Amino acid sequence: MNLEFIRLLVDAGFIVLIWAVQLVIYPSFKFYSNANLLQWHRLYTKRVTVIVLPLMVSQLVLGFFQLFQIQNLYTISSFIIILLLWVITFTMFVPLHQSIDKGQPIYNVCNKLKKKNWIRTLLWSLLFIISFLNYLSLNS
Repeated sequence: MNLEFIRLLVDAGFIVLIWAVQLVIYPSFKFYSNANLLQWHRLYTKRVTVIVLPLMVSQLVLGFFQLFQIQNLYTISSFIIILLLWVITFTMFVPLHQSIDKGQPIYNVCNKLKKKNWIRTLLWSLLFIISFLNYLSLNS
């Protein structure tokens, strides 16, 4: 198994996860009462972190190794997107999730999560597409 295939698998994992979050998980938050959402959200964030964090770290490490091996449009642009996703996740989304855990106006925060997550959904989708196209170009 080569580095490009492993990267494609990680990116594919993210594409499934981010679209499930965008279309199913975040919209479902509106069906919880505030008390139930507070209780569920604490469990949800712990459980989803077990999936998200290894994927994010893997994507960062793989992207770095690819960039280290060769600097081309694919490796440079994908690494920039990965870094951008890290910045957005830890500066925008972690604080929003922490706001829910603190019981701050939950309805507003949940709406912000849903709306702002389109940024990450589109970026991870773009990342998967360019990773897929790169893999195809190397293996055809």
